[in-house]
Amino acid sequence: MKLLAMFAAGLLFAASASANTPAPTPSAKGDPAKAQKIVSDVCAACHTTDGNSTNPTYPALAGQSPEYVAKQLHEFKVGIRKNATMAPNAAKLSDEDMLNLAAYFSAQQPKPRMAKDISLIAEGQKIYKGGNAGSGVPACASCHGPTGAGIPVQFPRLAGQHDKYVLSQLKNFRSGDRTNDGGKMMEVIARKLTDQEMKAVAEYVNGLR
Repeated sequence: MKLLAMFAAGLLFAASASANTPAPTPSAKGDPAKAQKIVSDVCAACHTTDGNSTNPTYPALAGQSPEYVAKQLHEFKVGIRKNATMAPNAAKLSDEDMLNLAAYFSAQQPKPRMAKDISLIAEGQKIYKGGNAGSGVPACASCHGPTGAGIPVQFPRLAGQHDKYVLSQLKNFRSGDRTNDGGKMMEVIARKLTDQEMKAVAEYVNGLR
C-alpha cells in the first residue's frame, strides 16, 4: 500500500538518506505529545488531525499499529518505498519524530465507515475470510485478522481503510510499483487477484469494523 502520503510537498530530500539506514527500533516508544506540531503543521493536510482522512486518496492512519507507521515512514525516507510526496517530507524526520508520529496516530480513535457498493460486499467477504482456493489466494483474514485489526509489527490494520486507497495499493503490489512487503507476500498474492476481486476486497475492507 502507498501508505502515509501524509505530508505536503516542499521539504528537500536529505541526500544522506540511505536504504541501509536501520529503521527505528520497533520496541521503542514514541511520545504522542511531541508529534502534535508536525501533525498540525504538515500531516493534517492529508490525513486530518485525528488520522481519519476524508480524502480516499490518502490512507486513514488512526488506530494503525505504531510499528507499521514507523516502518513506512522510514522506508519512505530511505527510498525502499516510493512516493513523490512522502519521500522529500519523510527525509526531514528523525527516528524520534517517526516514533512520535507513530505513537500519535496509533492512539487516535478510528471512525467506522460504511461499504458503499452492496453488490461487491458478499464477494469481498468471501475472499477476505476464505480466499480463493482455485487461484491460490489465501484469506486476507489469516494475516490481517477477522476484524481487520491487523497483527502489530507484522501486518497493518485494514478495517475502515478507504476502498480507493486499498485498491490502489493492491494494484501497485501487482505491478511492482510497491515492493516493501518484506517477503514479497503481497506482490505474489496481488498478481493472483483479478480486478474484480481487488474491487470487492477493497469495498469489504472499507466497511469492516
